Amino acid sequence: MSQDMIAAKRYAKALFEVAREKGQVAQIEQELVSVASVLKENADLSKLIKHPGIEAAVKIGLIKQIFESSVSEAVLNTLQLLIERRREEALEAFVKAYVKIANDALGQANATVYTPVKLSEAELNDIAATFGKLTGKQIRVESVIDKSLLGGIQVRIGDRLYDGSLSGKLKRLERTLNQSQAL
Repeated sequence: MSQDMIAAKRYAKALFEVAREKGQVAQIEQELVSVASVLKENADLSKLIKHPGIEAAVKIGLIKQIFESSVSEAVLNTLQLLIERRREEALEAFVKAYVKIANDALGQANATVYTPVKLSEAELNDIAATFGKLTGKQIRVESVIDKSLLGGIQVRIGDRLYDGSLSGKLKRLERTLNQSQAL
């Protein structure tokens, strides 16, 4: 595991403790996801924040200017601390680590549902309920259209993939037939 990952987890745990004390676990998660989204959408800003030749004070001033009105003091202070300690590269890993810690504490999980066609809200809610019972967690669903599936769905929750797609079934059938021919 890289040093950035280890540091990201440490910072995420510390921020989670602060958030839990203030009763703001979900709010801070939303703020961090928003910050990560802004950095991802603005490649130039991300490069600037991660550039080793730019002073920390300049980066912190920029972060404050952009996010001060939209995030809590705890998030702003943590971002500032990451920059002061030259951990800008760990920002994305930090956000992912916080989301994982918060989801575990709140009994939630994020699921990505891959389908060849757009699903209705009712269908997404049914999928969330079904996988919520399976995992014992409250499921938050994100839908992604993947035309290569032909039919059915794939659901990814964390590092697990539940494959009920037609293409997945065809691949499993092909493997079975190849194994039976090898015997």
